[in-house]
Order: sequence, then structure tokens, then C-alpha cells
Amino acid sequence: MRELSLHVMDITQNSISAGASHIGIVVEEDTKAKTLSIRIEDNGKGMSPEQVAQVQDPFYTTRTTRKVGLGVPFFRMAAQMTGGNLSIRSQQGVGTWVEATFCTDHIDMVPLGNMQETILLLVVANPQLDFTYTRIRDGASFTLDTRKIREILGEDVPLNDSQVVAWLKDYLAEGEAEILADTGTHQ
Repeated sequence: MRELSLHVMDITQNSISAGASHIGIVVEEDTKAKTLSIRIEDNGKGMSPEQVAQVQDPFYTTRTTRKVGLGVPFFRMAAQMTGGNLSIRSQQGVGTWVEATFCTDHIDMVPLGNMQETILLLVVANPQLDFTYTRIRDGASFTLDTRKIREILGEDVPLNDSQVVAWLKDYLAEGEAEILADTGTHQ
């Protein structure tokens, strides 16, 4: 995949398929250490230790529509190509935690991509689910938590209502701009 945000979308789809009602996504960048980590955690059905090992094999998938599952192996490969790595922890009945770490100064580092649009698409396409998105750069952070938004809106206003979508888009853009301004960096 050409952008890491597409990997986030793919791994998050695994969380949705696993029955998660809450998915947390954390993107943390340390420009001095030249690292970027992406963590996706969910409260889905989780996996056994055997399944955790198998999910890293491209010839294993739980899907019946195709015979290979390339999401996790490609995410691992993208991290390893930069000198980073990917780790998975999971517990049946509790959920799964996937984290990839990248060395941002490596020639094989692919762009992060548009995380704002990725998060917006995930929320709009899955308004029944709760998402927490945290973006951290050099200690400055921004968080979007759909649970808090639901509390403010009440149950009658869905997260994919057109006015809510417009607000979410602006909120994500402002949050990203704020952490970039806090660190003195502009993309």
C-alpha cells in the first residue's frame, strides 16, 4: 500500500469484522527519535495464541471470500522495510492490540497519508461503533472520541448526519493543524 493510512483502514476493518464496539487508533510521531508508531486496539472477540501466529501468515485468513489475508503481513513488511517492526497481542473475549513502529528517516518509509480522511470515513461508515483517535507529535496531542460526541449530541443524532460529518471533518483538520503548530512543523 502506498500510504500507512490505508494499512490503518485495513487493520481496522479486521477489528470491525471481529465484532469490536470500540476501536482505538493512536498515531505517535517523535521527530527527534525519527520514529512513528501506529497502534490499533479493539474490544473484539480476540484471538488465541495460535491465531495470532497464523494471522501474520499471508496464506491464512478467516474470510470465506478469498484464500489469502495480506493486511497484517503487508503492514509488518512496511514497518520492517524501515528497520521497524510489528507486534500483536490478543486475548480471546477481550480484544486485540496491533502496533507497528517505523523509522521515518529510512528510504523505504512510505507516507502516513491522510489520517483525517481515514478516521472520518471509518466513523461515517460505522456510525454504530465508537472510535478513539489520538494523534501525537513530539508530545503535542489531539484526541477525537466519538463516545464524548455522542454524549453531547444525544442518541437521536447519528454520527453520519451531514452536519455532524462536516463538523467532524473540521475538528480533525483543526486538531492536526494544532499539533503541527505546537511542534513548529508544517506539512
